Amino acid sequence: MQAVNEKSFEVVQKVDDKVVAPMAMTYRKILPAPVRSGLRNFLSNLTEPVVALNYLLQIKPGKAAETLGRFAVNSTVGVAGLVDVAKKKPFNLPYRRNGLSNTLGYYGVGTGPYFFLPLVGPTTLRDLIGLGVDRAMVPLAVGKPLTSPFYVIPANVIKSLDDRVQTDAELNAMRDSDDPYRNYRKLYLKARHDEIEALHGRGPFAKGTTGTGPFLTPVAGAPAATGDAAAAPDPSMIVIPATTDRVEVLSPAPVAPPTPVFVSQPVVQPIP
Repeated sequence: MQAVNEKSFEVVQKVDDKVVAPMAMTYRKILPAPVRSGLRNFLSNLTEPVVALNYLLQIKPGKAAETLGRFAVNSTVGVAGLVDVAKKKPFNLPYRRNGLSNTLGYYGVGTGPYFFLPLVGPTTLRDLIGLGVDRAMVPLAVGKPLTSPFYVIPANVIKSLDDRVQTDAELNAMRDSDDPYRNYRKLYLKARHDEIEALHGRGPFAKGTTGTGPFLTPVAGAPAATGDAAAAPDPSMIVIPATTDRVEVLSPAPVAPPTPVFVSQPVVQPIP
């Protein structure tokens, strides 16, 4: 499977160089930053009901209520979601990423095989299933006319171009690395691992994230992982040598032994 993923990655990068990146840069050049931000806010606002539903499935009614509050404020005061009013005072309701794949991970469902797919990019079996359900749920949750292909297709194109603009610097830096495929894989799996950990109140994303896709970073002031969470090896970061007939399954690594703790200082006796 790794050989297939690497070939797909190579093809996608060539398509990005010739088609996607030029279109994204044209999109950035034609539309001013405030207009792009408004479109981004509008599309994100439409996902809020699905985000809230998944918080309910995770037994987090407080987060679900805050998310629905964001949706109500931005859909009205924020002019149909074009302006993210809810994240500012006096509301202080930040945007939070969530979806079915996070819910599955929260309850211990494994990632499954890793894929790099055209039109999708890096993903796992769990994330692919979650993404499909989430995208199907958004039009159903909001209703017509969002169920029409005349909305769905342009919305997905705009989101893809905007994501490409947002991650341009990170993508270029990644391509200049020694092994872009493996680095992209590690970035994606690490970000997804930390997102699931954050649902349990652990790790650097516990206070939220900024950024897009695999290039997520903790919000300002978020603490770094400490204690066992920082010391334990990340199962998603284990690279398994693969052949063309072997699936890249993410296996857990052995847990390191605990660090010795001294309960008192040693006493040195003087030599008589």
